[in-house]
Amino acid sequence: MDQRSFKAWMQAFRLRTLPLAFSSIILGGLLAYSEGDFSWGIFGLTLLTTLFLQVLSNLANDYGDAQSGVDSVKRDGPSRTVQMGLITQAQMKMALIIFSVLCLISGVLLIWLSFQDDFLLALVFLGIGVAAIWAAISYTVGKKPYGYAGFGDIFVLLFFGLVGVMGSAFLHMRTIEIIMVLPAISCGLLAVGVLNVNNIRDIKSDRESGKRSIPVRIGRANAVKYHGALLLLSFILACTYNLLNPGTYFQWVFLLVTPLWYMNFKAVKTKLNAKELDPYLKQLAISTLLFSLAFGFGQLLF
Repeated sequence: MDQRSFKAWMQAFRLRTLPLAFSSIILGGLLAYSEGDFSWGIFGLTLLTTLFLQVLSNLANDYGDAQSGVDSVKRDGPSRTVQMGLITQAQMKMALIIFSVLCLISGVLLIWLSFQDDFLLALVFLGIGVAAIWAAISYTVGKKPYGYAGFGDIFVLLFFGLVGVMGSAFLHMRTIEIIMVLPAISCGLLAVGVLNVNNIRDIKSDRESGKRSIPVRIGRANAVKYHGALLLLSFILACTYNLLNPGTYFQWVFLLVTPLWYMNFKAVKTKLNAKELDPYLKQLAISTLLFSLAFGFGQLLF
């Protein structure tokens, strides 16, 4: 592989999306640690499986958008490698197969490490893993990709919130505290916020290409209000968890991150140019990771 090809694949992998993907896994691990149950082996394999899933999703997004015509010279966001001709569709299709297999191998190892003595739980989590692979690919690939119909927000909330946080905590604990649904949804809502910024940025080109994202469906003004609601509800749920689990002041250290959420909302509201808005995807993704670290470690100092 020459340097040009290597750079093209690194661009397609979009490793800058990993902080957001890892946020729910880190938060779930820290919540489990705060309950006295944690395994470095499980944590490492969960991160590795998540890495493979996120790269698979990014490659599928590149492939699917090029096939559907969503990626074009009119697209407001960064161009993708297939659309630019840096990677062929055949090469990208093979990469999707490879990363699907890597997800399965890593996932099976994770399930074996977690549930080698419980066949039923192993089957349940194998089903969740297969569903995650399907969701990663079907967002933009297939005859009716759900991302183009405006259902991406639901799946992001599910996999970057409930499954990511509560599922990873369960792998460590072999049980779950129902109250953990609050920080799980809180984390998931922030991830939905990242997707919403992306969709607001691309609203013009998505509308022209027939992609029916939430901002396309409800208009920019309402999408901005929706964005504010996502961030506000995330804040309320995180606070509610701490109020129901009163402890030390360290629980509230995550509040130091929340001004970044306000900055993000203000940018989404005022920056109408796609290039000006683009950096705030990364800003909210990093803010989500910081929230997961601050909130999780705050529980350790409970």
